[in-house]
Amino acid sequence: MIWREVKGLFWVLVAVLAFHSFIAKPFYIPSESMMPNLLTGDRLVVTKYPYGWSYVSPTIPNPAAILRNVLLGHSEPWTITLPFTKGRIMGGLPERGDVVIVTPPGGNQDYIKRVIGLPGDTIEVRSGRLIINGTPVKAASRPPAMIPVDANAPCGINQFWDRKVSTANGSFCRLPVVHETLPNGVGYDTIDDGNSQGDDYAEVRIPPGHVFLMGDNRDHSADSRFGLEDMGLGGPVPIENIGGRAEFITFSLDGTTVLTNPASWFTAFRDGRAGTSLRPGKD
Repeated sequence: MIWREVKGLFWVLVAVLAFHSFIAKPFYIPSESMMPNLLTGDRLVVTKYPYGWSYVSPTIPNPAAILRNVLLGHSEPWTITLPFTKGRIMGGLPERGDVVIVTPPGGNQDYIKRVIGLPGDTIEVRSGRLIINGTPVKAASRPPAMIPVDANAPCGINQFWDRKVSTANGSFCRLPVVHETLPNGVGYDTIDDGNSQGDDYAEVRIPPGHVFLMGDNRDHSADSRFGLEDMGLGGPVPIENIGGRAEFITFSLDGTTVLTNPASWFTAFRDGRAGTSLRPGKD
């Protein structure tokens, strides 16, 4: 009887891992690099099949890492990444503007960024202005984003140079927004938080089989503009390193959840974020 239960649990685990590997998996936003569109604490659904499957697709648990995370409070990837293997099964390129998860070359953690450039494109950033194939991307200032301040979005001096404002409705992080429109018509909001190291990036041509990725929070994102030694992506990324496409937000937590306090499991939910689509629209 016990053996039958163990076998049943085993096949359930196999089914869950297969679903995570080939169909879809949940993803947790750990940083502010995709603000204002994604906040720390957002939970997403990422589909695995839109671009085919590669060496980063399989979800393989790492029991040792799981134990360290649970027992010692570590924050390390709980899965094992296979060695780099060139090519994708039923592969396809993402579209400009897609939000994707990516594994940095030689790494085993997942980042989430936006696809800016495709193979053959030239990419340059000059004084914070994105330039694709020699033409500046259309950019227009929009009203500031007013992000409610909470434990997962503290708006501290280290993140946003103390842009916190107090209103009758509470405290907010008031962030300057620039709306970009890519050559294919896809539009999205970015945050322009002032001068930063990533505001100037010399022109590069994206090699075949690679894409160029950037975070929407342009002054607080380690992406293709930065080297691997700076926690970036080291330039254009091989298409094999793309793990899937972000589809929508399932729910979002403000960082006040306490495992021993069940009431906090409900009060920590942020209003209005569940069900938000992450598929970019055209302007």
